[in-house]
Amino acid sequence: MLSFLPLAHMLERCCEVAVYIAGGAVGFYSGDIRNLVDDYKCLKPTITPSVPRLLNRVYDKVMAAASGSAIKRFMLRMALASKKAEIERGVVRRTSMWDKLVFKKVQDGMGGRLRLLVVGSAPLAGNVLTFMRCALGCVIVEGYGQTECVAPATLTVQGDYKPEHVGTPLPSNAIKLVDVPEMDYYAAQGQGEVCIKGANVSQGYFKDPEKTKEAIDSQGWLHTGDVGEWLPNGTLKIIDRKKHIFKLSQGEYIVPEKIESIYLRSPYVGQVFVHGESLKSYVVGIIVPDVEEVKSWARSNGISGTLSVLCNDPRVKQLILDDITERGKNAGLKSFEQVKDIYLHPDPFSVQNGLLTPTLKSKRPELRKYFKPQLDDLYANNTESRSK
Repeated sequence: MLSFLPLAHMLERCCEVAVYIAGGAVGFYSGDIRNLVDDYKCLKPTITPSVPRLLNRVYDKVMAAASGSAIKRFMLRMALASKKAEIERGVVRRTSMWDKLVFKKVQDGMGGRLRLLVVGSAPLAGNVLTFMRCALGCVIVEGYGQTECVAPATLTVQGDYKPEHVGTPLPSNAIKLVDVPEMDYYAAQGQGEVCIKGANVSQGYFKDPEKTKEAIDSQGWLHTGDVGEWLPNGTLKIIDRKKHIFKLSQGEYIVPEKIESIYLRSPYVGQVFVHGESLKSYVVGIIVPDVEEVKSWARSNGISGTLSVLCNDPRVKQLILDDITERGKNAGLKSFEQVKDIYLHPDPFSVQNGLLTPTLKSKRPELRKYFKPQLDDLYANNTESRSK
């Protein structure tokens, strides 16, 4: 197994413990995430945990490479159709003609020996999951859970090729949905906040009874803050987020994490923070561009400079704003959910600068405080432009 996620990440920790129990070996990455492909090639793991952000990058690079050639696009479509048909019949392999002609580079980039990939920690688009199953020719399962319940509370079943859900509850816990009336979700209709109860749920937060009381009710149910839906086949689908929601001046509820997960599908976006205020009628965003993609686009358009220089170039800003707006529209975001302006920041959010948790989740209060001058400017500039 290759370990590259922080040990505070419970998915990583659980995978490691399972490998140790089975007598397997764990190799640790070199410490620089930019060299992760080299680490995969060196270690050649058979098992690896992963996160959607990494798989999205692989998907985007393959699609970008194929977009410049009609022959490559045709070959990729044929390969995906053939491999998808095999997966639907329960055939998982990497010995087909298409594996050698089309997908070999993707497989070699992750060591070439993968048998199992476990993905979790954030939503993964269905088309990306299906693509990775076809391209890697290995079993890929998706889980859902939280640190408070020792990572996975649900897991997809091997052989279930349908994406867009997180599987069935594990034997260690029970799951129920409870009403979220302010967002029009009701358990009687099979939708509501996901609550987890079982031996894997923690007793609470260390020396923090108030936070414990907020998260775990008197009957021992952990309230996750995620909104789920039971599908007809008994699997759970995460459809929304209750935590961190806020209301705009006209009364619309905004779920920033839902918007961020859509914007992160843009190849030009490395990290994103969506912000709104109750006295404002629209949302704005802070974006850390993807260095490689933005510099590649700049070179092809005759624009030079460091990432800091490119972040201040209005053409780069417009490129990213147009791309995320289009992706938001295609994903069904309403007009009031789309950011009206963005600020491009050259330095990534990290644990070291206090903007990410040890599990690489955004610290929203810290981000608001850190970027307060830029957020105020975005609102001020938009107010001025609307008044002209």
